[in-house]
Amino acid sequence: MELHILEIIKAIILGIVEGFTEFLPISSTGHLILVNQFLYFDNNFTVLFDIVIQLGAIIAVLFYFIKKLWPFTKDKIKNKEILNIWYKTIIGVLPALFFGVLFASFIKEKLFNPWVVATSLLVGGLVIVFIENRKKTDKIISIGDLSFKTAFLIGLIQCFSMIPGVSRSASTIIGGMVLGTSRVVATEFSFFLAIPTMFAASAYSLLEYEGVLNYNELFILMIGFAVSFVVALSVIKFLINFVQKNNFKIFGYYRIILGIIIFIYFLLR
Repeated sequence: MELHILEIIKAIILGIVEGFTEFLPISSTGHLILVNQFLYFDNNFTVLFDIVIQLGAIIAVLFYFIKKLWPFTKDKIKNKEILNIWYKTIIGVLPALFFGVLFASFIKEKLFNPWVVATSLLVGGLVIVFIENRKKTDKIISIGDLSFKTAFLIGLIQCFSMIPGVSRSASTIIGGMVLGTSRVVATEFSFFLAIPTMFAASAYSLLEYEGVLNYNELFILMIGFAVSFVVALSVIKFLINFVQKNNFKIFGYYRIILGIIIFIYFLLR
């Protein structure tokens, strides 16, 4: 791939899209599928590029939560609490690993298209608005209160996000809230659960990649990775502050409007 300014612009735009949408409940995969209708690289490289910019977003989570997730401090009590978070996270990721191995190929072949994305965005938006309109009492107000059973059930609900447009963060956050967690706990656990889930998905996709990279492609990957990391870091900070005082209805409305726009656009093409 010969390096042009257009390729750099594509990398920046796609990195922004990934970093901005990965942790908001609006589906990064769905947005990338849609944006790739207009901005894309060669087929094989596009697949790899999407994986690498996703890794940038994962590293942003580790960077932001390093104090909460690093279990090797001098405080043994704190280490025990941190390890407990990791145990719950590992339990939560097991369903995605199981169903991912079973259905990954089928999903990529049959469901990665704008129609599925539009439907998922629309239905997911309606679900978010419905859940947020319910009166609920938060039974779980800290990660420490989260049981292993609840962590596993959130991980099970996360499997719906294998459908493009559903959103991994939407399924885990809303799933957690339905199971009795506060928005803050659901959001934090969604971030923690993202780490092994996204690493596993990225590793699986990387193992399937058969292309050989040249220096220009490596440069493009580094740009996309860096942009995704920086934008994702900003979004993580924003969302942690946002959920302290706000609900997720605005994201539900956004999904509904975007889903309708996508349906209209592709019907009129």
